[in-house]
Amino acid sequence: MLIRRVSVREPGLGVNFTRGDSMAPRVDPVPSDEKLPASADVVIVGGGIIGASTALFLAQRGVSVVLCEKGHIAGEQSSRNWGWCRKMARDPREIPLIIESLRLWERMNGTVDAETGFRTCGIMYLGENAEALSQMGTWLEHAREFQLDTRLIDGAEVARLLPGIAKSWAGALYTASDGKAEPQLAAPAIAQGARRRGATIMTGCAVRGIETAAGRVSAVVTEKGRIACQSVVLAGGAWSRLFCGNLGVELPQLKVLASVMRTEPFEGGPEISATGGLFGYRKRMDGGYTVATLGVRTIDLVPDSFRLFPEYLPSIRLHWKKLRFRVGRRFIEEWQTPRKWALDRESPFEAMRVLDPEADPFVLERARASIAESFPAFRN
Repeated sequence: MLIRRVSVREPGLGVNFTRGDSMAPRVDPVPSDEKLPASADVVIVGGGIIGASTALFLAQRGVSVVLCEKGHIAGEQSSRNWGWCRKMARDPREIPLIIESLRLWERMNGTVDAETGFRTCGIMYLGENAEALSQMGTWLEHAREFQLDTRLIDGAEVARLLPGIAKSWAGALYTASDGKAEPQLAAPAIAQGARRRGATIMTGCAVRGIETAAGRVSAVVTEKGRIACQSVVLAGGAWSRLFCGNLGVELPQLKVLASVMRTEPFEGGPEISATGGLFGYRKRMDGGYTVATLGVRTIDLVPDSFRLFPEYLPSIRLHWKKLRFRVGRRFIEEWQTPRKWALDRESPFEAMRVLDPEADPFVLERARASIAESFPAFRN
């Protein structure tokens, strides 16, 4: 079985492709509109899933909107994630929002008249022992008021729902109505849907910054010119802290690297998406699997790691067993990246169109070994 490595740089988490000079997976191309509008009601900075979705729903409401992306649509984290669409295991404060999100996902193919890859498949969080199941039960109690279809199941039902599983599990938290989408299809399809409703999509068009007048947004300045506007939505992902810093706005954001593998298509694997031990997976539309781990996150130490250490210390203390710190060229690259620039000069966003980190082979090997222990189909 061919396994390709993928890695994602997130403002929290992420994925990419192996083989070749680029780690990036192949994404459905979205050509740029040719003419930069002189004005718009709203300008969106960033062409990932959040930027594209914002453009779609604003355009549906008749709002004049321009989306500007420095590289290509879904070029970074939005094409490199697990592809899960879930209500389960969320912070209870998020659940009302994610219920609405899943409602939108369920009809998204029809909304944009294109394939996003969304399917209801069910998602399962596997538990190795009674302690794990007790923690799942606690979450279920917190979420009960939202009337989800999530339930605790025993090991026998795990084996029934996941045919081919070899390892015995104590049980699992299972939500049959959770789903999945194809990251390389979804954001491009949504961006094209926004365009059909009147949005302008500009790719290869970095936003350098924002102009204000009388304390309010008056325009954005892009590498291709100025767009007068009343509002700006920043959907810049891992670049958001740098963008805000040039405006004098402090956004305490650090990046985390999550490495992911893609297998070639094969028969005999599970249909329901699941995570347990050191692995997590999703079956793709092409019959292959996207495999990763929730157990380890790679953190490149960079100058911001030290600037923001006090703010992140509580989180580090809570999750330190899952964090893998390393020092490498990212420290020098970010040290050399300008933190301030004039709007009539080239910005850092033009110098790096696509953030394309390498996967961490240590993390991927742990995920591979863990999933092979549970599913013999992944051993070859």
